[in-house]
Amino acid sequence: MTVRPEVGGTPRMCDGGVARAFALLGKRWNGMLLSTLADGPAGFAELSRALPGISESVLSDRLGELVRLGLVSRTVRQGPPVGVSYELTGPGAAVLPVLDALGRWAHENLPAERQAGASPGC
Repeated sequence: MTVRPEVGGTPRMCDGGVARAFALLGKRWNGMLLSTLADGPAGFAELSRALPGISESVLSDRLGELVRLGLVSRTVRQGPPVGVSYELTGPGAAVLPVLDALGRWAHENLPAERQAGASPGC
């Protein structure tokens, strides 16, 4: 935790958990990928279509990161044709209420015009 300047004699503390959460969810596409997988397992091409504007290399990197963190599982289906699908794990699904709440908050409190860095088509 980082100690911030005192206010009223009490030092303010940055919540380390919130910092870690935003380090993950603040990275472009991670939150949207988790939210998209809320509807169930999806293949790479389906996820690519669901997130207009994401490049294949970034999609691959983000999925790899979410798999390494244990938020998403990757399953290889034996063919023919061979396929790969991605699905939320328990910890990945646990963040969905937070993402839903953030989405509601944004609809209620942020202007509808396109925000800088917003994903096209979302």
